[in-house]
Amino acid sequence: MDRNAFAILCELLKTRGGLLDDGNVTIEEQVATFVHILAHHVKNRSIQVRFYRSGETISQYVHRVLFALLCLEDVLFVKPTPVPDDCTDSRWRWFKGCLGALDGTYIEMTVPESNKPRYRIRKGHIATNVLGVCTRDLKFVYVLSGWEGSATDSRVLRDAITRNKGLKVPFGNYYLADAGYTNGQGFLAPYRGTRYHLQEWEDFDRAPRNHEEYFNMKHSQARNIIERCFGLLKKRWAVLRSPSFYPIRFQGRMIIACALLHNFIMMHMDVDPEEYTPMTLDELPIGEEIPNVLESINVVEASDEWSQWRDDLAEEMFDTWMSRRT
Repeated sequence: MDRNAFAILCELLKTRGGLLDDGNVTIEEQVATFVHILAHHVKNRSIQVRFYRSGETISQYVHRVLFALLCLEDVLFVKPTPVPDDCTDSRWRWFKGCLGALDGTYIEMTVPESNKPRYRIRKGHIATNVLGVCTRDLKFVYVLSGWEGSATDSRVLRDAITRNKGLKVPFGNYYLADAGYTNGQGFLAPYRGTRYHLQEWEDFDRAPRNHEEYFNMKHSQARNIIERCFGLLKKRWAVLRSPSFYPIRFQGRMIIACALLHNFIMMHMDVDPEEYTPMTLDELPIGEEIPNVLESINVVEASDEWSQWRDDLAEEMFDTWMSRRT
């Protein structure tokens, strides 16, 4: 984060988050301490040495900055814009009305011994299952943390869409999701049992042979945006790369804080040094954001109508591609 972005962040936390300069520690030092902990995952003792403050003082102000930052969710989590009818981006142009992509990721945590069975994932690590939802330009729309690692992605998503301030998916729009989710209204998943991941399409002689394979290839190319988003998030914030030493609830809130700061940096820095993958995205269309509608999807269930829509789309995509090859 450069100095200009840091100054904007401090002002935002002051005016919109309610962070105060109490005469003992300036807002700038409070924010710098908090960001340093997230970026380098250092313990309280190391911060004491660096900032010449007591452990109690550091803990107090870290909590203050965290809660001020969480007050900015409505400001920093972005409102998605659907893929327009005239989209020319080869990855997205078939997915009209799509809002972005979603997926779950594991972030290791430190939990009490009694909770470890619920948080243990298949590889044996202790982790929380975090749902992330992002736009085409690598900004988070929504993040839900705190679910135990043993929870399925579908279960976490069901929780997200039924919360009062949860994930809102207006009827007529949808997100791309992987095969771990139900292919139902609002959530477009690939065909199961058909090759999908990008590395499976690298060889020229492994071109798609039917509409299901072609659909999965294009779906994977577009949905990869959430993998890149998670990659940037974890690369930027070291606190997400190894188990933290804070209480469970605090760890969950720090994950959301990292996502909010990720968005802030994407918005306020022209050149993001952590963005290691070149992008060739279209400019997002200029227009009104999706209104806050009362009617949004609050259940994920398969339907013949949704499956038929996916089949029709896949066949149209494949037929168009084949006609261009001949």
